[in-house]
Amino acid sequence: MTDEKPDILQQLAATIRVRAKADGDASYTRALLDGGAEKCAKKLAEEAAETVIAAVSQDEKAVTAEAADLLYHLLVLLQARGVSLDDVLAELERRMGTSGLVEKAARKMDR
Repeated sequence: MTDEKPDILQQLAATIRVRAKADGDASYTRALLDGGAEKCAKKLAEEAAETVIAAVSQDEKAVTAEAADLLYHLLVLLQARGVSLDDVLAELERRMGTSGLVEKAARKMDR
């Protein structure tokens, strides 16, 4: 990704924030959000399953399309829960440089 190109995930998150205030009849995003976090989570799970199916049995174009749907629905769920993309990205940044095995072990010890 180049510095000149805006971050598409940030742009999409901003669009979702705007659509959250739109008329539900005019916005698919708003209609999802009107169903609450549970509806958004169910849709995310459906998209995750479709992404997995595409990954194991379809071509790269299908995987790309399903992955895009999955990311969109994740951002909608984050909006429904009041969690910002910036917070998620900060958490990922915090984890950078830490072994996934070490990080998972630390989470288990925190429970």
